[in-house]
Parts: sequence; structure tokens; C-alpha cells
Amino acid sequence: MVFAGINAMSAEPLRVVSYNVENLFHPKHNSVMTDSLWVEKDDWEWTPEGERRWSYSRYERKVESIARVLTHIGEWDGVDIAGLQEVENAKCLRKLCYTLRRGEYDFVHYESPDRRGIDVALIYKKSRVDTIRTRNLTPTLSQGEGELITRDILYVCAQVDKKDTLHLFVCHLPSQRGGAAESEWKRTAVKAVLQTAIDSVYALHPKAKIIVMGDMNSDAPSVPLNGEELRGVRYREPVNGKETGTHKWQGRWSCLDQFYTSPALDSLSTVNIYDAEWIQEPDEKYLGLRPKRTFNGFRYQKDGFSDHLPIVLTVSL
Repeated sequence: MVFAGINAMSAEPLRVVSYNVENLFHPKHNSVMTDSLWVEKDDWEWTPEGERRWSYSRYERKVESIARVLTHIGEWDGVDIAGLQEVENAKCLRKLCYTLRRGEYDFVHYESPDRRGIDVALIYKKSRVDTIRTRNLTPTLSQGEGELITRDILYVCAQVDKKDTLHLFVCHLPSQRGGAAESEWKRTAVKAVLQTAIDSVYALHPKAKIIVMGDMNSDAPSVPLNGEELRGVRYREPVNGKETGTHKWQGRWSCLDQFYTSPALDSLSTVNIYDAEWIQEPDEKYLGLRPKRTFNGFRYQKDGFSDHLPIVLTVSL
């Protein structure tokens, strides 16, 4: 049995990335089996016949662009773990792992009930990381008489370098569509599911090494996640993120992409935003730079990446 909190020195620091890759869709229409029923995903926009004219060549270029970003973050050795948001399905993840370094990476992914078909996932370097157990946590959002479907939270318990055990949560909280205040109840509901899962880990492993990552769809906290602070983990402010952030909207930077760690990792880790100029472009209207995305409106940019910048947690285990 593997226990959390084992103190061991790894040969190299562990690089953990959280990255909203913005609509990494496979061009083929996606239908999935859920509860013995076939569910048709509303992904027609991202097919060759759809509004985006999402061809296989555009898809492959998008995968190559994301792989290029992750490769540069990891430098010579590559990243060790990446929690991804806005990935459609396992086909995209197989292609990404193959493009990164054939045979060196694997992934964890569950089909979520999200109607559009955008999921969270985790890719990892097999030479350093062994998954012990995984599961998807499906929040149920209901208000009044209606019930809303949202994305899963991905949980992965993994062993690093055959020594340390990490408990990883990958999140993509509901958007602020309709207004930040009006949509806050959705994020609060998902956060409650996350909190229960964190509490469960601590019940078994009081000194657990926990990493929560993802697109929280709310700005970096004065109060984390726009609600009361998550118990047992602490928001990690990026060393280089005080003046910018990971996402820019109408000239304003915000740090939607965030890391939270348990006390066992606080002194062992640092957080930085990967803000290389080559994955950004001039912001002609509001000045400065902004992330270079694949589409500006419906105008395709073949050398685009995402509308988010990646955020990196470096851990010395």
C-alpha cells in the first residue's frame, strides 16, 4: 500500500501544468454511451460542415500547437503532468500524447455529461508517474425546477518516481455567462463537490499532498473561487502574475487559471504563468499583449494557440 506524505528527493523537480486549450475538438461528430443510451453531443460547430469549417488539417495543427507549448514549458525533459480543460474526447488526447513524444505519455479522461462535449483530462509522463486510482466527480446543479449539466471534476491519485503520492484534481468550473453574480451559485455548487472530495482524501491521509488545478472561471482570489475559502488547500499566487494573468477580456487581465495546494506542498512548490511572447499577439484595441487564440470571432488563425495562458506548478519532492 502506498501512503501519502513520503519524503523523498526526486532527481528533477516535477513540472505540473494547468492549461485551458480552448476548444480542442476532433472534427468527427461525437456521440457517447451514457447509462446505456447514446447521447449526441452538440459539437456540430466543430465539424468540417460546421460554422468553423473545422477540418482535419486545422485539428492536427491545433494539436501540434498545444504540444509545442507543453514542450517549451518542459524544456528538454518535457512536462511531467498537465491538467487540461476544453478537450473533447480521448481521440484528441491520444493524438496529443503521440505528438508530444510517442510512447512517453498517457492520459486519464472520462466522458462528462457536458452537452457541448468539452471535458477535463490529465496527461502524464509514464517514466515518472504511475496512476493508482482515478474517478470522475459529477456535480448536479439545480435551481428551482431545472437541473443543469456541467463538466466533471477529474480526480487522479498518482505515485511520482515510485516514492511520493499526489492527489490531483482537475477542474473547469461553470462560466460567468449571464453575469458573474448571477452564475455564482453554479460555481459554489461545484466547489462543494470538490470540498467533499478533498475532505475524503484527508480523512484517509491527514498529511496528503493535494494539488487542485484548473480554469476556475473567477478571478484570482481576494476570496478563493468567489466563495468561502476551500478548506485544506491554499491558493498559490503566481510569482510573475501580479500585473497580468492567464486570460484577457476587454483589456483586463484576470487569473482564471489557478493552483491550490495542501500544506505538505506549500514549501516545496512555486507557481508561474507561462507568458512567453510567442504564444501571444499585440492587443491592438487595448494595447499590450493578449493570448493568441485559434479563432478571433470566426476568423481562423492558423498559428494560434488558446485564449488562455498556461500556469505551471514546479514541485521539489
